[in-house]
Amino acid sequence: MGKLVRDLIPSIIEASGRVPLFRTLDPVDYGKALIDKLFEEAREFRDAPPECRPEELADVLEVVRALAEHLGLTDAALDALAADKRSRRGGFQQRIWLE
Repeated sequence: MGKLVRDLIPSIIEASGRVPLFRTLDPVDYGKALIDKLFEEAREFRDAPPECRPEELADVLEVVRALAEHLGLTDAALDALAADKRSRRGGFQQRIWLE
């Protein structure tokens, strides 16, 4: 069972003297793999000790940006969508927990 990895991982594996086995995903499988990767990275963020969370959060952001691009959204368009929703529904700054 494989997983989606960052673009330079095959080169890093080769540099270590190993031979990577990989393929390029078609657009449908890529979209599915990105969704799986988002959950993987979110779990890693959740499980990371506090000092490692900034780097794990950067991984989550990288996947979100790749998903946005895959959906045809620029970073600016995604930010605009988020701002619009925040203006209509609010953000999370007030730390409200609904019981």
